[in-house]
Amino acid sequence: MSYTPGLLVTASTRHRVRRRLPIAGEVQVQSGQAVAATDIVARTERPGDVFPINLKSRLGVAPADVPRCLLKAVGEAVEVGETVARSPGLWGFFAQEYGSEFAGTIESVSEVTGQMILRGPPQAVELTAYLAGEVVHVEPSRGCDIEADAAVVQGIFGIGGESHGPIRMVAATPQEPLQAVPPDVAGQVLVGGGRVTIDAIRQAIEHNAAAIVAGGIDDADLKTLLGYDLGVAITGTEQIGLTLVITEGFGDIAMATRTFELFASLAGRDASVNGTTQIRAGVLRPEVIVPVETMAAAATAASELAVGAPVRIIRDPYFGVLGEVDALPPEPAVLESESKARVLVVRTGDGARHTVPRANVELIET
Repeated sequence: MSYTPGLLVTASTRHRVRRRLPIAGEVQVQSGQAVAATDIVARTERPGDVFPINLKSRLGVAPADVPRCLLKAVGEAVEVGETVARSPGLWGFFAQEYGSEFAGTIESVSEVTGQMILRGPPQAVELTAYLAGEVVHVEPSRGCDIEADAAVVQGIFGIGGESHGPIRMVAATPQEPLQAVPPDVAGQVLVGGGRVTIDAIRQAIEHNAAAIVAGGIDDADLKTLLGYDLGVAITGTEQIGLTLVITEGFGDIAMATRTFELFASLAGRDASVNGTTQIRAGVLRPEVIVPVETMAAAATAASELAVGAPVRIIRDPYFGVLGEVDALPPEPAVLESESKARVLVVRTGDGARHTVPRANVELIET
């Protein structure tokens, strides 16, 4: 049986996040420790930028003479504007000086090339917990794993990295477009209904909102927001001033009623949001995670398609349509392209029935 793994939309599950430093450092927590989303769990220092400086040309001397012109030794710190080297000049006249354009430490000086390498100050890297919960595993020098009972909503697309804040509903219905936001939204995760407009996003950025979650977005608005076509690359590094998570797809699409109602039930609770998305190998979904006090008993969706299973169609011409599996014909069917594939029938809320290839749907986990 072929199908696309579905998006997780659940009021309660045991959720784990893996937090790792990019390079070795120091872990600040212990296994079993409770952490808040903004707690620092590990830190390290990334080597500073490298600045090559051609002292031979700056001082007008031969490369072999450059080391003798230094006023600072290798390993010493240098401030911006500080005189680092001076040429002897001619009979004590016409000496040339080099005042550093950068702050850092002298890492090396070559008498072969006449070049000095200045290393900028190290850059602190601090890794937060992201999810409020319990540290369940520590990897020395690298990071930890954190678990919590949480409500989880995965989106279909997102941009921007990690953010946190209380959930605030800014739409009354799943169909209501998000065209404007109130001014008092600083640090909040705004949940709309249908399509979010570029004007609403700009207002949210201006008012320092932490994130926006909405059903859809116009691809032209997305291009205007970013200033370029996104393509198929991994997202999450965009610096736009907030995190954006789209739950259904591109266009004027309403948020799924079940998803909207889940957000409404969580209004006021602190959420962790990540817009990172990767569609190809190693799929990464944007997500909204809200820790809950207790883990309610909940049925898990079957790991394979079955009649009655909630699904979303993920290919044109019915992209974004929600419904449930109404039939699973056992024999392959001939498609419009004249190829053969195993299909299923999706029944939507208005009673319409669509026959689509099984690979064109994804399960919606509950």
